[in-house]
Amino acid sequence: MTNFKYIKISKLKKIRYLMHEQKNTTYIVFLHGFMSDLNGKKPKAFLNFAKRNKFGYLALEYSGHGKSSGKFINGNITKWTRETFLLIKKVVKKNKMILIGSSMGAWIAINQFKYFQKQINGFLGIGSAPDFLNHLMWKKFSNKMKKEIRRDGIINLKHGEYEYPITYQLIKDGKKNKVLNKKIIKNLNVTMVHGSKDKSVPVSYSKKVLKIFKNANKKLVIVKNGDHSLSSTKWLNLLQKELKLIVN
Repeated sequence: MTNFKYIKISKLKKIRYLMHEQKNTTYIVFLHGFMSDLNGKKPKAFLNFAKRNKFGYLALEYSGHGKSSGKFINGNITKWTRETFLLIKKVVKKNKMILIGSSMGAWIAINQFKYFQKQINGFLGIGSAPDFLNHLMWKKFSNKMKKEIRRDGIINLKHGEYEYPITYQLIKDGKKNKVLNKKIIKNLNVTMVHGSKDKSVPVSYSKKVLKIFKNANKKLVIVKNGDHSLSSTKWLNLLQKELKLIVN
């Protein structure tokens, strides 16, 4: 049984999170993807990794995701970045940390360097998708779709078997949070893992993330026949192997 906790970060907002407390050690911080939650295999696999290797652990569900309060359509990158910042302050405190960002989680992770650069000792990206709202959505919208979202403030976007309610405020906020043009100068281990058969985010995104980091020990792992989530047992083992190389 996984023990979830809740933290009230405002009168109306409660965030659900998972943690494993370990004193005076590095914390592993897992940040999930767009419209995802902590019920998948990755958050639990990394929690078990942290326990086995005596690391602290934090994973949270952004507002409007999973069992955290709030509506998904009211959320955006700025809000989810702030919630992550608040949880790190509360749980990780002054300890060193390794960030793991899955899909959109990699974008939220890159935003944390503004606040915690000295504490961050490593970064593992999984199917990383920073700036996806502009490049993979807005720029690919037809004129008709752009007109609809401007008029109604929202559009329902079908992708595979999923439907995403995309708001205009989310798109605009994404443009304010661009990170692929940034530079992060720090000596740390940065590994991007990306499936060669990822149908949601091209491998080029992981390559773009690596370009942000100057002075880092960088590595790109392209998983043959890997999908976007990389959640099968074989791929979870690969992710944990890469994580082990980052923390050592």
